[in-house]
Parts: sequence; structure tokens; C-alpha cells
Amino acid sequence: MYHLDGRVALVTGGAVGIGRRVATRLAEEGCDVAILDLDAAGAEETAEAVRALGRRTLALAVDVASHEAVEAAAARIRAEFGPIDIAVNNAAITAVGKVVDIDAAAWRQVFSINTDSVFHVAKAVLPDMIARRAGRIVNIASWFGKIGKPNYAAYSASKAAVIAFTQSLAAEVAPLGVNVNAVCPGSIVGTRMRDDADRMSREQGLPTAKEREHMIPIGRVGVPDDIARVVAFLASDESAYMTGQAINVTGGLWMN
Repeated sequence: MYHLDGRVALVTGGAVGIGRRVATRLAEEGCDVAILDLDAAGAEETAEAVRALGRRTLALAVDVASHEAVEAAAARIRAEFGPIDIAVNNAAITAVGKVVDIDAAAWRQVFSINTDSVFHVAKAVLPDMIARRAGRIVNIASWFGKIGKPNYAAYSASKAAVIAFTQSLAAEVAPLGVNVNAVCPGSIVGTRMRDDADRMSREQGLPTAKEREHMIPIGRVGVPDDIARVVAFLASDESAYMTGQAINVTGGLWMN
């Protein structure tokens, strides 16, 4: 256990999948957790799981692509729980298709949710973190942000941007007591985005995650708990000498 008792965490995309497990894992470690997601019902279900662990929680229906909405959510969290100690940027969508077939609106939506939201959350939480010279930001990127994949140009580019933003911000705020790292999941099942990606893949005659499982050296696809474990470590004092990292959690599928 990482002994995060009394710390306040914000998790975007916390209604289901990786975000829900990150929220409950941080609650198990002692955090009060605010869940931001457009899916209000799903966010409340996650909040109920956090309450069952004895921690305070807020379920906020928020469009994380909106700077104003994120700022308002952060203000409410501070008013009810106090300054935010940990921010986990998990909200994401994907688009599967060749570049010639993706329209500009779909491209922009992927970047708005996957990349712009990371900037919005950082802007909202950094002033308090810098003032207290303490804080952790964990951005959920992807191994697709380290290698371009056909049919995933929008998603790969958006996650590469998240990694670059993580590194740039980490260098800026390291002297100010704030650590910023990224987690790069591989093929993770049990998430809404994976279900959407598999559906789009089937429609285009592409293999699903389970159909690619034989390529993974560890021999299985990942689950949300695999990611939550690493997030909890990066949120803790055990990772105090780590910043600007983009850590692969891929079962050995990607090793760079």
C-alpha cells in the first residue's frame, strides 16, 4: 500500500474501465476522489464504489474538452475537499480508419478529448500544486503514442502529443515540486474505448484486441487493474525521483 491517506485525487474518464479502477484503487490507498465524466450515471456508480471504501467522493458530469468546464469542476473540488494533490488524465476516445477516410471533425474530436483535456486539467490543478510545492499528474497515453499504427493515425498522434506534453511539463515543474508522468497501456480489455475500437475494427475487417493476444509475450491482454497499479505507484511518494516518464504497461508487446 502507498499510504495516500487524506490526499485529494481527480480522475477524468472515471465512469468505466480504466478510469473507474484508477478511482477505486486511489480510494483504497486513502484518497478522496472526484470523478469527471460526461457519463453522469457511470460516474455516480464509480462514486458509490469509492464511498463503499470509506472515502469522500464527487461525481461530476463534465466535458473535459471544455477549459471552462474543467476549471469549474476543479473549483468545486477545491471548495468541498481542498486542494487537488493528484490528477489522473484518463479520458479518451479513438477513431479507427485510414487517413483518407477520417473527416476533420472526427480528427478534431479525438484531439479535443485525448490531448486538449490534459492541458485543461493541468492548467486547473497546477497553481495549487506549485504553491504547495507538491503534486502528482499522471497522464494515460498509449503505446500507440510511441509508434504509428495504420488505421489509428488520429489516436496515435493524439497520444504522442500527450507524451510530449508530459515531458515538457515535467521539465517545467520539476523544480517546483510537481511530478508529471505518463502511462502507456497496451491492449486493455474491459473498457468502453476497447469495445468501440473492436467494433470499428470488425466493421473494417481488422483484428480485435483478443485476436492479437498471441502477439503479447506475457500471453494475455491487459485489464484495467494492470494500469491502476502503475498509476497508484506514480501518485505515491515511492515515485518521488521519477518525472517525465512514459511507462509501458503492455505485457511486453512494446519495449521501448
